[in-house]
Amino acid sequence: MKIRDKILIQKYYLHVFNGIFLALGLMLLIFGLWLLFDRNNLFSVLFSSGKNQLVACISYILLGIGSVNTFTSAVGFIGSVMENKCLLVTYRSFQILVFIAQMTILVLVFMKKEEVHNQWNNRIDEVISEYGNESLAEQEPVWNVLNAVQHNMECCGRYNVTQWERNKNKENSTQVPCSCTTSSLNKWFCDVPRDSAYSMGCEEYLNTWFENNVLILTAIAISLLITQIFLITLTGQLFRNIRKNNIWPIES
Repeated sequence: MKIRDKILIQKYYLHVFNGIFLALGLMLLIFGLWLLFDRNNLFSVLFSSGKNQLVACISYILLGIGSVNTFTSAVGFIGSVMENKCLLVTYRSFQILVFIAQMTILVLVFMKKEEVHNQWNNRIDEVISEYGNESLAEQEPVWNVLNAVQHNMECCGRYNVTQWERNKNKENSTQVPCSCTTSSLNKWFCDVPRDSAYSMGCEEYLNTWFENNVLILTAIAISLLITQIFLITLTGQLFRNIRKNNIWPIES
């Protein structure tokens, strides 16, 4: 096969995989923006207050990777279209660096997953203890999200309704959050018989939500790594063939 034909085929596949790489990078970027700015998602709301900067840290990492991937993809596209060897070398170098960074982050995700999950459960228990405290009015967005979870999923507390016995902000010990019942009253606690409240805890739903989002992020990260292996290989081959074409243009 002539060198020029090889170059055209390699450019085609490079553009295909580069497009996949760009799409995955944008997905990470959107995921990071969602965590940072969506006040209706449980994870962000739970960790958006107080000293815990977990969400901000995760969001900035995702935004950073997504931005670098987008920039890198643009460099690769321009370099392959113009058949510019300098841009192709830059693109390949960026791909290798990003590959190493993403591999490191993926390892950290698996290492820290259990720790984050424990923080997640502890924070939910903390919110349940603080729920309805008039001196913590700034926490109302968190309580509202918890209410939405309990009402929509027909569950109560993290593990069951008895967890609300620990809450000291009720008028009496028999009260439960209105969201733990079918009540539509717009207040924090309702006086209802304990057996009329939802008996099932929300832990299963909360854990499923957490695991699904970790799974999505992991799938995107692994897909990026696989795509980058192809891109690094294709870029190296394209660079060599362009150089050969410049040295022996007659053979093209």
